Amino acid sequence: MEESISGFKVRGDWGDVVEHGERITQALRDAGVDDPDLDLGARFARAFEEWEEWRPKAHERLESDISEKTADQASVEEGEGEKAGKEPDEDIKTAGEKLSESYEALENEDNGEVVDNWKESVDYVARAADTAGRKALRRVEDTVYQKVMTQLAPYYFDNELVSANIQQTGRGNGASFIFEVNVNDDVLKEDVSESLAAYEDEIDRWHVEVEKDTQTAEAIEGVEPPPEPRDGDGSRSTTN
Repeated sequence: MEESISGFKVRGDWGDVVEHGERITQALRDAGVDDPDLDLGARFARAFEEWEEWRPKAHERLESDISEKTADQASVEEGEGEKAGKEPDEDIKTAGEKLSESYEALENEDNGEVVDNWKESVDYVARAADTAGRKALRRVEDTVYQKVMTQLAPYYFDNELVSANIQQTGRGNGASFIFEVNVNDDVLKEDVSESLAAYEDEIDRWHVEVEKDTQTAEAIEGVEPPPEPRDGDGSRSTTN
């Protein structure tokens, strides 16, 4: 592993990439960012969940799984209309109703209500346009990010806790990767650095977490699957 001001970097095969992500994740857990009852967790727990979802897994592939997750992560956020659960045509209908109310108020010479209803009507029209625009952008993004951008730029992740990117430097059996992860909080980054150094010194073998197909085993052997590991226990390490 290489450490610099821009983050923690590894070069190697897919197993090296997965292991690096797991080590970073474990170091963050050791610092308490996954526990909302702790100070760091209260600040970063949601961002940690996002990182945990995006980080490369042993059973995933760069050009399919990581590409899709990168596109999802980079997607335009929901606007006010979407957050309210409203489709563009619903807001347009409401805008029309507000406009009708403003004309009724005008006939009753209630100028204050006219202005209020007119403003609301304009706001609903703007929200409808915003929602339609965001939906259209996402449709384009899905194609652009997965089919174009990931061919020109690294696969990346970015939130308030972690910034990361993966580049593929070879193809086929000779495929190799560069995976760089930066912790965006300087104090937390020092803690992570110390944990990573300790892993290097104390752990001879890092057992990469692999997705288990317990349903198949249960069907064939007629036995109950083993209990799932607790959070933070998926990656095993040993000193001998």
